[in-house]
Amino acid sequence: MSKLPNIFLIGPMGVGKSTIGRRLADELKRDFYDSDHEIEVRCGVDINWIFDLEGEEGFRQREQQIIADLVNLNDIVLATGGGAAATPANRDILSAKGVVIYLYASIEQQLARLSNDTKRPVLQRATDLPTAVRQLHEVRDPQYRSIADWTFNTDGRSIKLVVDEIIDTVVYKHTPMQN
Repeated sequence: MSKLPNIFLIGPMGVGKSTIGRRLADELKRDFYDSDHEIEVRCGVDINWIFDLEGEEGFRQREQQIIADLVNLNDIVLATGGGAAATPANRDILSAKGVVIYLYASIEQQLARLSNDTKRPVLQRATDLPTAVRQLHEVRDPQYRSIADWTFNTDGRSIKLVVDEIIDTVVYKHTPMQN
């Protein structure tokens, strides 16, 4: 097996990027990073506060810098925020610096997982959750797919099953193909 590059998880909120990423990193004996968590640690405040004070544009600038820093580490699994792939610079650097895995979930599954979530700034501003999730999907799904080496569906699947499938495909086959 050749040396495996860094693994970057992309996809919308509610697909399990952080949870799957932690488990994947444990299985692969790698360090795990969550770009949203790293922003909060470096800024000393939560993401909602950044959105309130600096708006989405300010947050995206911080996110871009954090991702640019993290992708230069070795042997990591990185879970990005749901909107990270909306920034062209993030798409470019993620594609260039590692294996990009798009974790996909249907809109229905996302709605079920996000129905009680009160922490995400994008959801706090939404007056109609189903419409907001559908609109984000229409815009972001093509962005995710444009850089994904692999796509894995998380609908109704256990964390273990998804992690095992990623390891089997990415680690043991290590031949990226576009989906």
